[in-house]
Amino acid sequence: MAIAGRLIELGVTLPPAAATLGIYKPAIRVGRFIYVSGQLPTRDGAVIHPGLLGASVSIEQGQEAARTAAINVLAAVHNLLGTLEGIRVVRTVGYVACIPDFDQHAAVVNGASALLRDLFGEDAGIGVRLALGVASLPARAPVEIEVTFELDNEEHH
Repeated sequence: MAIAGRLIELGVTLPPAAATLGIYKPAIRVGRFIYVSGQLPTRDGAVIHPGLLGASVSIEQGQEAARTAAINVLAAVHNLLGTLEGIRVVRTVGYVACIPDFDQHAAVVNGASALLRDLFGEDAGIGVRLALGVASLPARAPVEIEVTFELDNEEHH
């Protein structure tokens, strides 16, 4: 099934690509790779579930935030390429703003990874991953997600 159809099945509507908070591009293509800058869990311009995991933000809220940040990753790619067809996940990095003794980073970042798997399938939607804790993120975001994709040569020339 085409990715556009999968988005509908998953109930995902891509928002416009998020505005940058600094001097950088949301996504760039280098050869067969698409590098997406870290995306925050924003909806309608506001961060959802601001705060720290292990304090004011639950794991479930963190997972929802990670999923939302992954949707913003997809919006950045779609804005760059005009499509989400013919790409696969190579690497996902999830930064989790948390208290020092929080240890459920992987569970939080699963919110993003599950969306990518469900959208692109087991082979194209799961790559290598890093999930780590940080003291803070921009705009008090609970998570930030960045993804590297590889383009299928047949789809994109």
